Amino acid sequence: MGMVWRGEDKILGRVVAVKELLMPVNQGEDKVEEARNRAMREARIAARLQHPNAISVFNVVEHEDRPWLIMEYLPSRSLAVKLREDGPLTVDEAIPFAVQLAGVLAAAHRAGIVHRDVKPGNVLLGDDGSTVKVTDFGISRAVGDVTLTATGEISGTPAFLAPEVARGEDATFASDVFALGATLYMAVEGDPPFGTADNAIALLYRVSSGSITPPKQAGKLEPLLLKLLELKPEDRPSMAEVVAELRKLDGGVTPVATVPEPPTLPEAKPPVVPATVAVPASGGAASGAAAAGGAAAGADAPPADRRRRGMIFAGAGALLVVLAVIVTVVLTRNHGEEDPSANPPPASSAASSAPATSSASQPSPSTPPSSPPSSTPSSSTAPPSSASNSPEAMSAALTSYFTFIPNNLESSWAMLSDSFRSSRGQTFEKYKSWWSQFSSVTASDVKVTGPNTLTARITYHRSSGPVSSQTHKYSMSQHNGGWQIDVEN
Repeated sequence: MGMVWRGEDKILGRVVAVKELLMPVNQGEDKVEEARNRAMREARIAARLQHPNAISVFNVVEHEDRPWLIMEYLPSRSLAVKLREDGPLTVDEAIPFAVQLAGVLAAAHRAGIVHRDVKPGNVLLGDDGSTVKVTDFGISRAVGDVTLTATGEISGTPAFLAPEVARGEDATFASDVFALGATLYMAVEGDPPFGTADNAIALLYRVSSGSITPPKQAGKLEPLLLKLLELKPEDRPSMAEVVAELRKLDGGVTPVATVPEPPTLPEAKPPVVPATVAVPASGGAASGAAAAGGAAAGADAPPADRRRRGMIFAGAGALLVVLAVIVTVVLTRNHGEEDPSANPPPASSAASSAPATSSASQPSPSTPPSSPPSSTPSSSTAPPSSASNSPEAMSAALTSYFTFIPNNLESSWAMLSDSFRSSRGQTFEKYKSWWSQFSSVTASDVKVTGPNTLTARITYHRSSGPVSSQTHKYSMSQHNGGWQIDVEN
């Protein structure tokens, strides 16, 4: 799917890894554009994870009409190379490395990230002998998978796939758990759990059956290893439980890094411009320029060229006058003639939607049977920008809602509208109690179906182990420049 170059960041004076992503060949411009967009999206997901055991993604740049990833450079060799050159690890060598590997994958799962391609080739062992880092978070699946599968050129990846993925199902957190087990199996046994084969289709068939070769050299690691390699996803432990089990085997010697929840960028709101603006000839223009987003000199600023400053003030004043005229025209046009498309239709179905139900095996919808009608701030006087009001932003908001669960319930709670809360008689304490039974919840296959409606497949991972999925329909509304959930069916 690409190649990695060692490069130099000339601005910051550091060595970086530059990943060149290769585009699909002879498949049409649509496929190339799709690959480019997926690569950019997945790079953004990868950049959300800031963890000492993950290779950081610094930037994505466009060059020669394709994306290049600028990443952290680590002098290292992969686990795959080490095993090929030095042979299998002993169990005592493998466990500390496994603790770090499971720790970063658990952090990724908490952030809503499924790696999708855990294998020895994506595990880097630093030249210092102690550093372990995972690379290609969500990126190796972003470009070229369909092409590689179609031609049988899979570079050994099928040997580490979970059975459900080999059968064509979507990769989940449980799939990462299996791939971790396959990687640890390879580390101590010297071969993948399903062996190897020149025929990739035959190997995929073997993987999909889930029939592994029993380990012979795993020692005290064997019971946990067999749990990770269970055929059914719901029978595997969560990644957090894997970390706990590995630390018991390690005696707590190897530290597990803890990282804060990744920050969410605030919604950008346009400035409120008065309908009429007076442009004074002196310092008043400077404050007006600052309000409009320009740079202005303060009272204690050093002297500047008078003529240049005068031109800046004049330009800022002219800009404000133009903005004032535009605002006045818009306000005048809308007076008495309301555009029905300017606001989403009222979510009248919220009051009639059926209350959520729950059982041990069937999770309730995204908001449990009860959560808080707390007051929300009054709506902003600034209209939402077209970007924040777009279908893409609405889809991203729903996806973000589930990434907050269960570790940042205050943020997810804020994304539920008052009408949703009151229609189900919810309180935050009950909401919190409901979501505490899950280790993670993810949204996939999000599809916009109307101006403020969409559907999504929600996968629920219970802390006790079982995993289930449901497809829900959502109605959304804008509030203070952001999207909130009004109705879930």
